[in-house]
Amino acid sequence: MFHKLFTIVLILLSVLAPGAQSIIAAEFKLASRFQDADGDMVADTPTDPAKQVDPATLIFAYTPVEDPSVYANVWKGFLAHMEKVTGKKVQFFPVQSNAAQIEAMRAGRLHIAGFNTGSNPLAVACAGFKPFAMMAHADDSFGYEMEIITYPGSGIEKVQDLKGKKLAFTAETSNSGFKAPSAILKAEYGLEARKDFEPVFSGKHDNSILGVANKDYPAAAIANEVMARMIARGVVKADQIKSIYKSQTFPTTGYGVVYNLKPELQEKIKQAFFSFPWKGSALAEEFGKAGEAKFIPITFKKHWEVIRKIDAATNVSYDCQ
Repeated sequence: MFHKLFTIVLILLSVLAPGAQSIIAAEFKLASRFQDADGDMVADTPTDPAKQVDPATLIFAYTPVEDPSVYANVWKGFLAHMEKVTGKKVQFFPVQSNAAQIEAMRAGRLHIAGFNTGSNPLAVACAGFKPFAMMAHADDSFGYEMEIITYPGSGIEKVQDLKGKKLAFTAETSNSGFKAPSAILKAEYGLEARKDFEPVFSGKHDNSILGVANKDYPAAAIANEVMARMIARGVVKADQIKSIYKSQTFPTTGYGVVYNLKPELQEKIKQAFFSFPWKGSALAEEFGKAGEAKFIPITFKKHWEVIRKIDAATNVSYDCQ
């Protein structure tokens, strides 16, 4: 899968200063309150039992979406399965933004989460997030593409036509909704935000896709897995949207836990993810629209390497305020 990403990595590196490849590895760092003795790039669980937490109720949050109530129902069966495996009550917590999700985990109010591709590194660095799973197809393939979309009749037929127009991004923490398209537009087409086109921010991929379909935005950069699910649900129609750019494949939402949960509880949560019966579930009905069929194990160090390189190319800072 990752050989598909080399083209993008090379494009991004081409806009960096000479010697940047040696700099990239040093760009990512955990907040000073975390330790990483084993070098896996995520926070170590405290060895002192007094610093470990074992909450009576586990709080789970999925990455921000346009209608959280829909996804509360989608995840309901999965969370019931997690309750059986962990012996804990598990509550769904709707979040309105990537920043709010990260802050909730950082403050100890969120224990299990699915962080989107772009906000994953910041969650790891600042909130002690430990991703271990990702949705995948039945054949273990995974990921999604960033697409730049418009609507038929917009006058935008190719990427170069974005010049002088508005382009909707989602949020600055999003990979496909901001960081990757910003870097690619500059590297491949010489187009820069505020100089060559006007950036606007919708907050979520759902909002950007609806905005284009309803002609509120002339164009948007989005994750096509979200678009596929929205088309399958009938929220938008395929003929309302036209794609003018499709990227290489990126890793999708990473699922994991906060670093200071008791180790045995972390293991039970992992067991819940990897033992969940997908067939006939609400997860399969919703995420199967984009081909997802199971959870597979991942590591932040390996699977998010290309995202950290994109962050380096776009001068993303991991300093935690």
